[in-house]
Amino acid sequence: MAIVMRFVQRFQPDKRREFMDLEKQFAQLEHRGILPRGQRMTPIAAREPGNTLIWESTFKNLAAAEEALKALERGEEHQKLFEQQVPFFEDAWVEFYEVLEF
Repeated sequence: MAIVMRFVQRFQPDKRREFMDLEKQFAQLEHRGILPRGQRMTPIAAREPGNTLIWESTFKNLAAAEEALKALERGEEHQKLFEQQVPFFEDAWVEFYEVLEF
């Protein structure tokens, strides 16, 4: 069963530029094959406020999603960027969704 893993990150509104500049660097790591590729979104009309970034990617199963999460935690380049980004967080969490195929 396919799984969507989603990172929801609410950042300080006045730090949007700095936050997004770091996010672009994460995207570069994805393009280089160092991190799993995903898509990024910000709300236009949603439950979450506009100072929220959502990254999500689909994995073949929960084990693959969990392994990707562990790889992120072990990745040196990811950790360096993450440590720079954390001070801008107001809140952050990870969500997992089962993809329903009817």
